[in-house]
Amino acid sequence: MPSQLDQVHAYLRGLQDRICSAIESADGEGRFAQDEWTRAEGGGGRSRVMKQGRVFEQAGIGFSDVRGSTLPPSATQHRPELAGAPWRAMGVSLVFHPHNPYLPTTHMNVRYFEASPEGRDPVWWFGGGFDLTPFYPIDADVRHWHQVAHDLCAPFGGEARYAKHKRWCDEYFFLKHRGETRGVGGLFFDDLNEDGFEACFGYQRAVGDGFLDAYLPLVERRHATPYGERERDFQLYRRGRYVEFNLVYDRGTLFGLQSGGRTESIL
Repeated sequence: MPSQLDQVHAYLRGLQDRICSAIESADGEGRFAQDEWTRAEGGGGRSRVMKQGRVFEQAGIGFSDVRGSTLPPSATQHRPELAGAPWRAMGVSLVFHPHNPYLPTTHMNVRYFEASPEGRDPVWWFGGGFDLTPFYPIDADVRHWHQVAHDLCAPFGGEARYAKHKRWCDEYFFLKHRGETRGVGGLFFDDLNEDGFEACFGYQRAVGDGFLDAYLPLVERRHATPYGERERDFQLYRRGRYVEFNLVYDRGTLFGLQSGGRTESIL
């Protein structure tokens, strides 16, 4: 039987493949170019980027599986007992920026960590989620997005799970220095391990698989909505807020840089 690490590794690589295929089909013209990379301390990944497609101005989705001898501070902030432990981390992360200002930008990440402190059993946990950043929010689109998030939580604690991870998303994707949210939220979770591996892995798969259910209908509805220079200028202005969050607050960005990851893939 495959190990826990092998199961997660296979799922995440397959998830990247499936999302790329679906987005290429939805775009109709753009194709992802792949860049494989390795990391000196161990592991590597494959970064895929689509530029100037019919629907997507730029779409990036990366898979990484990296390891190291000492967990970086961003990973031990809430787990000081793991400081100095060898580790392995893998995940899929994406950001899609459409041409059309009426089609929202979106982000998704699902990840798995395992640390091996000396003299103890390995410690593992899952994290991830997905969120939506409309430039011109449309009520029907936002309701659909959250309905998919709500429904996928049903087998994993139902209303309580949805309420907790929706609130966590709202609180996490908040620009404190501006007093505003980055978008309309979705789901966010971290340090997930309390229900056992199978349940936690099942939830991670539900979130990863649910992303396309949440986003593709919006692509279909909004990619051809008429817009002008005014809407385009506002879209570019709001993207600056997106960059601010990633550079100032995002834990994934910090972990990647602190752990000596590939800068081009992180940023």
